[in-house]
Amino acid sequence: MKADQLRQKYIQFFVEKNHTQISGQSLIPENDPTVLFTTAGMHPLVPYILGEPHPGGSRLVDYQKCIRTGDIEAVGDPSHLTFFEMLGNWSLGDYFKDEAVRMSYEFLTSPRWLGLDPEKLSVTVFAGEEGISRDDYTADIWRSLGIPDERIYFLPREDNWWGPAGATGPCGPDSEMFIDTGREACGPDCIPGCSCGKYFEIWNDVFMQYRKTEQGTYEQMDRKCVDTGMGIERTIAILQGKQSVYETELFSGIIAAIEKLSGKHYGEDELTDVSIRIIADHLRTSVFILGDERGVVPSNLGQGYILRRLIRRAVRHSRKLDIHDFFLGDLSDYVIDQYCGPYPELEPNRGFVKAELKAEEEKFLKTLLKGEHEFEKMLPNLMKGKTRTIPGRLAFKLYDTYGFPLELTEELAAEHQFSVDREGFAKAFEKHQEASRAGAEKTFKGGLADNSEMTTALHTATHLLHQALRIVLGSHVGQKGSNITPDRLRFDFTHHDKMSGGEIQQVEDIVNEQIQRNLPVEMEMMSVEEAKEAGAIAFFESKYGEQVKVYSVGDFSKEVCGGPHVRNTSEMGTFKILKEQSSSAGVRRIKAVLER
Repeated sequence: MKADQLRQKYIQFFVEKNHTQISGQSLIPENDPTVLFTTAGMHPLVPYILGEPHPGGSRLVDYQKCIRTGDIEAVGDPSHLTFFEMLGNWSLGDYFKDEAVRMSYEFLTSPRWLGLDPEKLSVTVFAGEEGISRDDYTADIWRSLGIPDERIYFLPREDNWWGPAGATGPCGPDSEMFIDTGREACGPDCIPGCSCGKYFEIWNDVFMQYRKTEQGTYEQMDRKCVDTGMGIERTIAILQGKQSVYETELFSGIIAAIEKLSGKHYGEDELTDVSIRIIADHLRTSVFILGDERGVVPSNLGQGYILRRLIRRAVRHSRKLDIHDFFLGDLSDYVIDQYCGPYPELEPNRGFVKAELKAEEEKFLKTLLKGEHEFEKMLPNLMKGKTRTIPGRLAFKLYDTYGFPLELTEELAAEHQFSVDREGFAKAFEKHQEASRAGAEKTFKGGLADNSEMTTALHTATHLLHQALRIVLGSHVGQKGSNITPDRLRFDFTHHDKMSGGEIQQVEDIVNEQIQRNLPVEMEMMSVEEAKEAGAIAFFESKYGEQVKVYSVGDFSKEVCGGPHVRNTSEMGTFKILKEQSSSAGVRRIKAVLER
């Protein structure tokens, strides 16, 4: 079964089970929430799991593009990916464990769907802990479906518990499904979840039945939800009998092109394979970031920094394969051709993707030359030292300040009979990661830092600001992201020129005028076509016929959004722009507050 077939079958199965197909959302989360990218299929649905009514109803299904950046350094082995697709179905206060498990089993084992051998299926359930009972109910469902006790494993929190989106909120046990690959067990303690490769996780059903309180206790929720996830890449690998996701059709075109450029062959030796996998994965992820509806460009901050890091790591490994020409732009065609069906936003962005990839390759060439120059400047002092080891902090400075890869520093060091303190580099890198996580990847909570009264007011203010900018600067203005805390809002928008003092004052005056009009904020559910006809501002990622939420602020602003919002602008206070500055090429940034 190919990826396109799996995607289609999954949607068809759940539509037949009375689920509404909804559109997957952007990789850049709405309102630029406190994660850099959409990291799971459930992230765009957090507000609805928390209780917001969804326009599509209480049974939903979709496929979602996701990126996880925590394992970038692990990419290169046969299984790790930065970009992946997640299939998901949800019950928002509708069915619960019984129906969810039975549907999972049917889709996995029925000859009409995946047709996997039930004898090769093992499952895990939550073992329980003090204050939370063991999930015997789910285990009994699996038994009723024919899964014997010896293939039902009770595992602790670290294996079978899905935590809340923030410090508090919905959470609960999960049940994971594994396929026995037929490989030899690594020992008598080998069970599902073991990393030896005998057991392959194929699906996960999460049961949101508890709410974690501020006191750290867990209370049963009246409105229970189900959130599931199945990774497309990993699932088709097992369905095709492949040993690695990189052996599937999703990567075959890119890998063949890399082989042709390098004269090397995948499967030839492990070092070559590692470099080919890194280039293939990082190129695919970069294409999806650049080609996204809210695509960003390489930079030194946030999503742009991750993108730059991926591109440069791919280029670095191309040099290991003796590829010295600019090549990523040409290879991007393989990714776009593979995915433009399910993700039509890629095709119109093809030229932009190729141009940005080539531009970043050219910049990185300059970086390599500059890094080599900086190393040469450091060398005389290093030669005077008592040891032949380059301190980790210096290696990290080359990496962080000049974008110079550690491997290149080690190569240059070896040419002068030096080694590099990798442990010191790792400590400096970890310190940098901790700072980045604290500043940019806090816990996700529905697109906002919290749902407090002030955050809600500031979120509503972004609607007024967006419309005011379009009035003053022109209809080309579009939201490129925002970040909202209880203290301030940050709003990024498309515009090439710095705003004048007069333009800033004019925007501020327009927003305050609407606040003083005491305008009601109202929500309507309507189809995408109706929203377009009504003049609502949106990216319109939703598919034809899908229902969306449209928030109107009186007669001034109309925008597709997931909330939350004030009921009337009289609740907001006085709007004040603190700063207007450049965010990235062609994107400006406004920071503003509401004074009460």
